[in-house]
Amino acid sequence: MDPISAWATAAGLAWSSGIRLYAVLFITGAMHAFGWISLPPALQVLADPWVLVVSGTLVMVEFLADKIPLIDSIWDAIHTFIRVPAGALLAAGVFGAADGSLALIAGLLGGTLAGSSHITKAGSRILINTSPEPVSNWTASFAEDALVPATLLVTFMYPLLLIGLLVVFVVILLWLAPKLLRAIYSFIIRFGRASGSKPSG
Repeated sequence: MDPISAWATAAGLAWSSGIRLYAVLFITGAMHAFGWISLPPALQVLADPWVLVVSGTLVMVEFLADKIPLIDSIWDAIHTFIRVPAGALLAAGVFGAADGSLALIAGLLGGTLAGSSHITKAGSRILINTSPEPVSNWTASFAEDALVPATLLVTFMYPLLLIGLLVVFVVILLWLAPKLLRAIYSFIIRFGRASGSKPSG
C-alpha cells in the first residue's frame, strides 16, 4: 500500500468509526473477505468469520437503536468511550508494528478524527432528537447509515479525494464547533430549568 493510500485508509476508517463503528468493522472485514480490498496484516482479523458475525450483529443493533431518539442519545453517550479509541486503533493498525512511530502518529490523528466525527454526530443528534416528530431523527439516521459505506468506498477507491474531503470537514468543524457547543449548552440549561419547574406533587 502506497503512503497516500495508507494515510487515507487510516483517516477514512477512523473518521467513519466516529459515526458507525460496527458498520466500519463489518463492511471493511467483508470487503477483505470477498477479495475486493486487501487490508494491512494487522487489520485482516476483521475478515475472520466470527468477527464478521459479531460486528454484523452489532450493526443491526445500532441500526435499530439509532432510530429511537432517547435510545440514540444514550447509545451515543456510551459509545464516546468506544468509538474514539477504536478509531485510533484502526488507524494505527494500518501501519502495524512494522513502523511504530507511524502507527503512533496514525493512532493519535485517528483518535482525533474519530472524536471529531463522533462529537459532531452526537451533538447534532441531541438537538435533532428534541424534535417531537420522528422524521428529522430518521432522516439524520438514514443519512448516517449511507454516509459510512460511501466514505469507505471513497477511502479505498479515491484516497486523494478522501483526504481532500476530510480537510473540508475539519475546516467546517472549526467553524461549526463553537455554535454546536453553545446550542448544546443552551439545550441542557433549558432542559434543567424545565425539569426543575415541574411540581413535585
